[in-house]
Amino acid sequence: MKMNEQKIPEYSGILRSHMVEIPKPISQCGGIRIFGRLIKSLVFSTDIAVIRNINADAVIAVYPFTPQPVISHAIIMASDIPVFCGVGGGTTTGSRVVHLASDAEFQGAFGVVLNAPTPDDTVKKVREVIDIPIVVTVVNEKCDIDGRLESGAAVLNISAAARTPWLVEEIRKKHPSVAIIATGGPNDQSIEDTVNAGANAITWTPPTTGEIFKAMMEKYRSI
Repeated sequence: MKMNEQKIPEYSGILRSHMVEIPKPISQCGGIRIFGRLIKSLVFSTDIAVIRNINADAVIAVYPFTPQPVISHAIIMASDIPVFCGVGGGTTTGSRVVHLASDAEFQGAFGVVLNAPTPDDTVKKVREVIDIPIVVTVVNEKCDIDGRLESGAAVLNISAAARTPWLVEEIRKKHPSVAIIATGGPNDQSIEDTVNAGANAITWTPPTTGEIFKAMMEKYRSI
């Protein structure tokens, strides 16, 4: 048996045997190595219970409210995997974004995520004060990728709904070596399409605790 064909030993225990598992096609991507750690999968969640019971490589903690340090601190403290914290850039702008990014780094964040509307000038200011990677979200082809990269973005986070694979492919043609995280979509096929388009890592939205509980309760009722 060749070394690359060896079966990987696995242990899941009893109490954690029903943990949430990311879709297997995500393992096909090459990953992004950050501070020596290879990251292929990022769970899109702020639910600490899910974060503690999933086999993703990292967390992308972005939510549709003004970023609050207390939320980032709680997620970073509770997580046993790297956390990329959302620090605004859309509704939250200017020096507040810079302060949030600096605070996230001090608390142990692996990276910060800036929203699509973030001005390049703000990206530059964040780059001047932190050493962890800046992830900038891209939602359509109108984004000036060169401007983002020149301003200090280290990773692009492509989130263009059904057009994500296409946008990843277009960006990859012009920037063959740029680090790309992309949303995987609703199923294995959409994940494979995104990986084949050139994404280095995939973000995946897990089922909610309510959905997981529903399946468990149905099982309990059948006993």
